[in-house]
Amino acid sequence: MIEGVKHIVAVASGKGGVGKSTVTANLALAMAAEGYRVGLLDADIYGPSQAQMLGIGEGVRPQQAGENTFKPLEAHGIQAMSMAFMVDVTEPMVWRGPMVAGAFQQLLNQTAWDNVDYLFIDMPPGTGDIQLTLAQKVPVSGAVIVTTPQDIALLDARKGIEMFRKVNVPVLGVVENMSLHICSNCGHSEPIFGAGGGERIAAQYQTRLLGQLPLTMAIREQSDGGKPTVVAEPDGEVAQTFKRVAQAVAEGVESQQAEGPSISFGD
Repeated sequence: MIEGVKHIVAVASGKGGVGKSTVTANLALAMAAEGYRVGLLDADIYGPSQAQMLGIGEGVRPQQAGENTFKPLEAHGIQAMSMAFMVDVTEPMVWRGPMVAGAFQQLLNQTAWDNVDYLFIDMPPGTGDIQLTLAQKVPVSGAVIVTTPQDIALLDARKGIEMFRKVNVPVLGVVENMSLHICSNCGHSEPIFGAGGGERIAAQYQTRLLGQLPLTMAIREQSDGGKPTVVAEPDGEVAQTFKRVAQAVAEGVESQQAEGPSISFGD
């Protein structure tokens, strides 16, 4: 177990560009709004983005909590750790896979998480070293898959689901992002990335469609500005969707805990 952490939830996509980091930040904040103590680990070593999304300024560094541990930074009521807090954000991480996996383990294990109920891990794209390290060395309570309705995105989302199932990590459900584009001028909505993709993949893998989120100018502006939608418009429709997703994730994790291991006895 990770000291100071009760449940770990991985948020993955298998593919970049589907809004996974935006979903992760808002999901973590929605869980905190439900009264849980929440942490967020940005595991995208090559391209960390949570520092900007959470409004943590450049050059802010975590304080040491002990000889080999650091205190997570806090933003909007949640604890956060990211490679962006350790290096210059303009510095490229030109590292091979084992170095990246090692850095991920250090961020996870050498952060002094303070009684976190749910630690959300913003996974990098793909099914590589960090994903394998997470599955082999970390007790993950469940995974959330983020996709758009587009067939190309669904190809990689399927790989993400298959990967977690191969390593016995429960898939809690699918979040369909960018379901509809909503025009900021006239309010017209249009499924520019197709329709029904999240529902189809959830049905195919017998998991839940946790929620569907629109593509809007406001969500982009709020994320870039360091105040994600759940914080910027807590009573808005999008924030309410994220809160419903958070409730479904909590129910899924609790259900997995209640089921426990399957034990059979011989004659």
